[in-house]
Amino acid sequence: MKPSLAKRLVAIVLVGVFSQIALADNASAAKTIAGILVSLNHFPSDADKAALAAVASDETNGRGFQLIATAVSKIQHAATAEDKEIMNRIIASDRATPAAKALAEIVLGLSHMPSDAAKSRLQAML
Repeated sequence: MKPSLAKRLVAIVLVGVFSQIALADNASAAKTIAGILVSLNHFPSDADKAALAAVASDETNGRGFQLIATAVSKIQHAATAEDKEIMNRIIASDRATPAAKALAEIVLGLSHMPSDAAKSRLQAML
């Protein structure tokens, strides 16, 4: 028996709605991380760390954003060697979003604070 046109339309709408919800969570995570990085000076503040912990623990965010948030929360002038390796894996991943890859590149190149070019990229994400 063929599904009716109404059932097909409902299925299409549901797929569209749920995919937009998923993208909204990643967009929110990217915006939170970018907002913290754009003003970062040597290390994140306690308030920044709390916001990053929220992103990292929210399972509706993509895994890449969770890993980036964790790496940023541990920055002390630069990302740790372990976190730099994770950023390289995100950059090389076929499944990472362009926003996740851009944030990973910025975290990877961070030294005390973002460069002017990195700040421009971060501002575009806000």
